[in-house]
Amino acid sequence: MAQESTSSVYPFPWRGFFVLILLVFAAAAGAFLAWDLVIAPRREMQRQLAERDAQISDLRQENVKLETFLRLLKHTERRARLEVLAQAADVDGRMINTLRFTEISSDGTPLGVARDLKLAGKEIYVDTLVIKFEEHFVEQGDPLKGKALLILRRLFSNSVPPDDGVQLDKEGVAPDVYAAREAPTAFERDLWQRFWEIANNEKLAQERGVKAIHGQAVYGRLEPGKVYELVMRSTGETILPPPTDLQP
Repeated sequence: MAQESTSSVYPFPWRGFFVLILLVFAAAAGAFLAWDLVIAPRREMQRQLAERDAQISDLRQENVKLETFLRLLKHTERRARLEVLAQAADVDGRMINTLRFTEISSDGTPLGVARDLKLAGKEIYVDTLVIKFEEHFVEQGDPLKGKALLILRRLFSNSVPPDDGVQLDKEGVAPDVYAAREAPTAFERDLWQRFWEIANNEKLAQERGVKAIHGQAVYGRLEPGKVYELVMRSTGETILPPPTDLQP
């Protein structure tokens, strides 16, 4: 009698399979919750902290700029005293001003010799040349480019044209007041010698770090017996405050 072959048939482990599926879903859910509750908030916090640090850095830089500007605004680079000794009309009816011009230090001490001069006109103009450098030189406190350079060019009036005015600093060279502090550098000499060439050439100005280079003038109707103090700040601003009385 032939022996019938038999084989063992094992049922599919459905229970284990479902358990495995549940474990996979549980792991996925756990990973999602970990991302949603821990990782994502942590990254968002890091992003916000980075933004805050960047804002703080920007504010600090702006604060440095503001402090530098305020310091320069208070600092006076040059001063000059303009005394109105007398005023009188000439035979043609023009107002003739007898003036004394003196460059002074910050404490009022005369620098150099006072100049007595006569100038016709009701309105007296003080003409200057100014060189301003790029802001980053100012922020860095560069010893040369960290402030504006100024020349007292000439005095003229509403009756006397600029070309006929009274020359003050020598045009084309560094002012004596700067040279008295230290010898002008080759860079400074080049700036003053080529002032108008640089003023009209963007490439030359950029090569020298120059932001602005131009002439400017302040003026006023001067009165006899008054002392006017011309103030030229390191920012390049020139002002003519109200006068004081001339001392006898």
